[in-house]
Amino acid sequence: MIKILVVDDSAVLRQSTRFILESDPELKVIGEAGNGAEAVTQAARLRPDVITMDLRMPKMDGLDAIREIMAETPVPIVVVTGVDLDREMSLSRQATQLGAVSILQRPEGVASPDYKPFAMKLIRQVKAMSSVKVIHRARTLNTNVATRMNVSEPIVPVCAPQPTQIVAIGSSTGGPAALHKILSAMPKQFAIPIVIVQHISFGFVEGLASWLNDACALTVQVAKLGDRLEPGKVYLAPDDRHLVVDRFNRVNLNDAPPMGGHRPSVTMLFQSVAQAYGASALAVILTGMGSDGAPGMKALRQAGAITIAQDQQSCVVFGMPKEAIALGAIQYVVSLDQIAQKIRELVVA
Repeated sequence: MIKILVVDDSAVLRQSTRFILESDPELKVIGEAGNGAEAVTQAARLRPDVITMDLRMPKMDGLDAIREIMAETPVPIVVVTGVDLDREMSLSRQATQLGAVSILQRPEGVASPDYKPFAMKLIRQVKAMSSVKVIHRARTLNTNVATRMNVSEPIVPVCAPQPTQIVAIGSSTGGPAALHKILSAMPKQFAIPIVIVQHISFGFVEGLASWLNDACALTVQVAKLGDRLEPGKVYLAPDDRHLVVDRFNRVNLNDAPPMGGHRPSVTMLFQSVAQAYGASALAVILTGMGSDGAPGMKALRQAGAITIAQDQQSCVVFGMPKEAIALGAIQYVVSLDQIAQKIRELVVA
């Protein structure tokens, strides 16, 4: 049972949200709050698995509440708001920077044709986000560690860039929201397959794939043994199996021992991409704890692939990107908001 705290200044909307969520037998609303200050108190007292959070509320707004909760009792927060996020993109950006893992715009009312799709998305998002690992976040952003750490000399690739045939992405803590941001900004005509390893709790990858599929123009699916990598499709590593690719554009899954404590392993995916595609690959390492993916990025850079790391300021945890940067394996360090654009710019036709 996934326990949820619903936060909204409207009693009607709280009741509506409760009705939607509890229509699924796996979800249970254990508390409600009418403003941000109440949300902070309830989060500490009830310890929910997920919080749905409005943004504009009296006494303390949603952004301040997210800041306080993530500093004191961190929990996955799904923003559910009537604010037009297309017109007020800064609110969405601020919520993500403060620690919200997902953002969903509420339709005007139950009579709206968008209400039923919204209700289904809300259920899927809450289920998927309940598995996301979140950490304590400082109330203010730290200075950039990358400027202070010991960074190796950049690796010089062994060959010139080739036409891009594949994009590989690795992520861990904070990754689902980052993947959502990137994939939702990719155009439908992006004619290159994308392969992803996201560390996530067992049993939640199907929900993550469904949520991401709803959010973007590309087709997102959980990878299956023997899948042929097709343009415009996104392949997520399944539960507890390594995802690797071969030079025949096929997906292979294996039960080899965990690498660096992880199965699926970002490093194992990246190493297979380096071997199969070399300079025809583009790879991105996103927010995450530890060092998984860093050795794989080194192999990719040595093979001539294009390599990108998420910057510290936009990471939930600046672990995996930091380790890849320290190995000299990264060409471009980019904020989350700019990664999709950077991918499109760097893809070699």
